Amino acid sequence: MLEKTFYKMMLSKSFPFPVKVTYWDGKSEVYGNGTPDIEIIFNEKIPMSDITRNASLALGEGYMDKKIEIKGDIQKLICGAYDSANSFMRSSKFRKFLPKQKHTEEQSEEDVQSHYDIGNDFYKLWLDPTLTYSCAYFEDDNKDDLEKAQIAKVHHILNKLHPHEGKTLLDIGCGWGTLMLTAAKEYGLKVTGVTLSEEQFKFVQKRIYDENLQDVAEVKLEDYRELGDQQWDYITSVGMFEHVGSENLSEYFHDIYRYLKQDGVALIHGITRQQGGATNAWINKYIFPGGYIPGLQEIIGDIVENDLQITDVEMLRRHYQRTLEIWDENFNNARDEVEKMMGERFTRMWDMYLQACAASFESGNIDIVQYLMTKGPSGKDLPMTRKYMLHK
Repeated sequence: MLEKTFYKMMLSKSFPFPVKVTYWDGKSEVYGNGTPDIEIIFNEKIPMSDITRNASLALGEGYMDKKIEIKGDIQKLICGAYDSANSFMRSSKFRKFLPKQKHTEEQSEEDVQSHYDIGNDFYKLWLDPTLTYSCAYFEDDNKDDLEKAQIAKVHHILNKLHPHEGKTLLDIGCGWGTLMLTAAKEYGLKVTGVTLSEEQFKFVQKRIYDENLQDVAEVKLEDYRELGDQQWDYITSVGMFEHVGSENLSEYFHDIYRYLKQDGVALIHGITRQQGGATNAWINKYIFPGGYIPGLQEIIGDIVENDLQITDVEMLRRHYQRTLEIWDENFNNARDEVEKMMGERFTRMWDMYLQACAASFESGNIDIVQYLMTKGPSGKDLPMTRKYMLHK
């Protein structure tokens, strides 16, 4: 009885719209005024001690294990919880931060491989043909499909660098290589990509040979911290600093400084919280081991403390919301294939992850930011206005 009272207290004021809740004893209640289009079903009772200890972990695992079912739009439900002033999810009492995590080179390699080495065949099922696993850039939201928007994102990043043919670029965390190889083929740059994912390394290496780019492109299966004394004219890093950990952010930007030539330009693109840095126990355990979303002030502080000068900052929150919504649509269109490949529990987990992230961006709980910075006086070798950044 006590636990049901706790559930009612937790759920009755958590959403700005009506929600039907069916409990483990088969009884249902509607919280909020109106006819609900979302129902939460508790097939089993989750101990309130687990929820108060860490809500995201307890509820996320509950959904994975079918202790919880959700009928209706999961993204809408989670976004509503973030938006509701009285929401359980907004209560600081229940926002649990994880202990400091290891980010040694060995641990970083293990963390990256646990996520990105799930298998290229898995990612091919729901990413666009460029295999770009980061926020797209929708120049026309009504017309752009995901592939066009991902290609536009690559050009948006490279155009911001204002690159000159024949110069060099380092891509830290190069993924499946679309950005670095576009820079080589279309911008005339000599490029180096680094990754800790064996699957990505093999894929990019094959692309380099298949496209006869050996003279202008190389990929390294190596930790970015171990690149020696070499320097580059430009550096890009997309979706990378979320993996380095709070304790290593300053070192990350110090390495960007030391790898840049004087007056070099870097574009760093990553998830940021305007409200301050945070971790999520469920995502850390099942999706991104070692992940940490830094706060905006934290990132800005680390950039300037390492003698990098900020030239431009651009928020792309709505672009990532749209990207995630398309990914989840693609994922569910291939759901049967995913389930055959990975199993039902994994499939439920990944669907929840994509929708929860879309909700976090929609609600403003997290943001995606592009930081343009220089080694030397800000914007010295860049045009006077931002017009040059437009996709050509």
